[in-house]
Amino acid sequence: MWLFPLAAGTIALAFAVLLGRQFSERQRPHQAVWTIALVMYAVASLALFLGVLAGWTSAEYRIYWLLGAVLNVPYLAQGEVYLLVHNRAVANSLMALLFVVTVFAAVSIGAAPLNDAALARDLPAGKAVWGPGSFTLHLAQIYAYPTYAFLLGSALWSAWRMRDARELRDRFYGTLGIAVGATIVAAGSAFAASGLLPGFSITLTAGIALMFWGFLRASRRSASARRPGG
Repeated sequence: MWLFPLAAGTIALAFAVLLGRQFSERQRPHQAVWTIALVMYAVASLALFLGVLAGWTSAEYRIYWLLGAVLNVPYLAQGEVYLLVHNRAVANSLMALLFVVTVFAAVSIGAAPLNDAALARDLPAGKAVWGPGSFTLHLAQIYAYPTYAFLLGSALWSAWRMRDARELRDRFYGTLGIAVGATIVAAGSAFAASGLLPGFSITLTAGIALMFWGFLRASRRSASARRPGG
């Protein structure tokens, strides 16, 4: 099973490199924030890979929880904010708020007590590690659930607006691919909560692979743009 998180981390890193390259060329803030989110995804997947391969350390689990379970979706959602909200002051204010809650989450998770005995499993469930009802356990829900709803809703809304434009078919299908991929990753949290490594590892990899495909599809130039003078 360690092959799947390693593959997921590799795909996420390749995704981040392409987005980072786009940002260096176009200087669009949503590309920078998505690059950060994908680096987080890659590092969290690497922590999972190491934990499955050689046994978990407390540091690896804290990194996996912070970057994967708590912060990853909010940063993806913030990229959508920059893409869709034309008022830059509003988008920047939300980015500043995200930075504050990032520091809060990092400090909280870094200082939270955990059950070292629970780390003996291949995929320790958050409830077993942090304790039922603990604030650190619920931090993932507080951060990820509303931002995932925004991310999915905004992606579907964008796809709906493009549905009848033939010149935007690649962006339409690509946006749907990103939305479905993000949903697959989110659905994998049910496996993680139960400590079911095979299901979680497969959804982790399949979801990011579909998101990467969606990004590549959405980034295609239209046929008219590829023609000379188009």
